[in-house]
Amino acid sequence: MHPTTIARVLIAGAACLALSSLAACTGDHADEALGSKAPVRPQPRRQAVDTLPGMPPVLDPSDVYSADRPGQLSPVVKDFPSRVYVPNTISNTVTVIDPATYKIIETIPVGRQPQHVVPSWDLKTLWVNNDLGNSLTPIDPRTGRAGKPVDVHDPYNLYFTPDGKYAVVMASADRRLVFRDAHSMKVVKSVPVDCYGVNHADFSTDGRYFIVSCEFSGELLKVDTAQMKVVGQQKLPYHGAMPQDVKMSPDGKRFYIADMVADGMWIVDGATFGKPVFLPTGKGAHGLYVSRDSRVMYVSNRGEGTISLFDFAHDKLVGKWHLPGGGSPDMGGVSADGKVLWLSGRYNSEVYAIDTRTGRELARIKVGRGPHGLAVYPQPGRYSLGHTGIFR
Repeated sequence: MHPTTIARVLIAGAACLALSSLAACTGDHADEALGSKAPVRPQPRRQAVDTLPGMPPVLDPSDVYSADRPGQLSPVVKDFPSRVYVPNTISNTVTVIDPATYKIIETIPVGRQPQHVVPSWDLKTLWVNNDLGNSLTPIDPRTGRAGKPVDVHDPYNLYFTPDGKYAVVMASADRRLVFRDAHSMKVVKSVPVDCYGVNHADFSTDGRYFIVSCEFSGELLKVDTAQMKVVGQQKLPYHGAMPQDVKMSPDGKRFYIADMVADGMWIVDGATFGKPVFLPTGKGAHGLYVSRDSRVMYVSNRGEGTISLFDFAHDKLVGKWHLPGGGSPDMGGVSADGKVLWLSGRYNSEVYAIDTRTGRELARIKVGRGPHGLAVYPQPGRYSLGHTGIFR
């Protein structure tokens, strides 16, 4: 057995023992670790999670990403062509890439300063966030055609509440969290915030709260989803901190926040929202993406052209990939089969395709100027919480 495979098997075995459930071992190597004639053990009864009303039930409280396994495509998206959508903030376009050939197949003109391409909660639409254009451009992922832009002020980033009712616009310049109807995008409630630069977020397992990063004031917010109200706020303990992407651990206990000035990520307990601890990863830490087996999180270090690998089970970094010749890896996502990590090269007008088994660069594709929050689509999952694709 290859050393890498042995390591994965050992990690899988340890995770299974810790969870006392073979059902938790949904990675590709679980059967290999146990053998094809492994005995069937009774599975413990999981306690139901008291979720936000209207939210889909939690499939596995020990792993919120259990619906994101390779190939687990929703019937809604199973016939969509696989594409990579790259918003170019300076060129005001979206570059569309065929991931099978690494070739550009289309360039779509959109509004001014497109920041992110965001899958809707119901998985049917991709929303391009035209920040300075004060609009959202809908793209039909079945046909790749762009529709009529919808007027939305200051849409730096976009999320969806877990019940599918509301879109949450991260209005960075306006210093607001704007709750809108998830379909019509009409304002339901506009919440002023006492921080600067709201930009990224992630929701708790039960969907009852979410953690938001404020990049320009170095702060974090905790927001009650149902009340649409800020219930917690704290300043990060680092001078000049600039928090970016936010992602929750598979077990729902911790939130990780990338910090591009502190050069690493903050780890905070979601329930207590207490003082965070810091883990250095690399210069310009920016994007956070979970592997399809929920074992590793990829951390893009934009300032040094690397990707760090964080092991959830062992709570530590276990590797670092270096892009040949450097680069500026920023935002992106993992392919549906889990084999490729796609990241935009923010300052190099390019996109990187990286083999998740080896860290080898598979392709480097020239795109428009200022590529940012690219979306790989479709991806596994029952519904989208927004950003470039947070699926549950």
